[in-house]
Amino acid sequence: MALFKEGEAVWVQQADGSARPGIFVGDGENATWFGGAPLAYVVYPDTKDGEEVNLARVTARDENESGN
Repeated sequence: MALFKEGEAVWVQQADGSARPGIFVGDGENATWFGGAPLAYVVYPDTKDGEEVNLARVTARDENESGN
């Protein structure tokens, strides 16, 4: 069962502890198949760049919230 829906607004925790607004694209299911941590695909609206991240770094976001 997916935690997020495709297109849902999310926060992605960055290495420096800040959170960056992103859009959830989908689950990276292959990682768990091979014993790794669950992954998620996100896109950052400000740059249109995508990234595969550890699902533990992703949290729900109200689309009206701004980044910090």
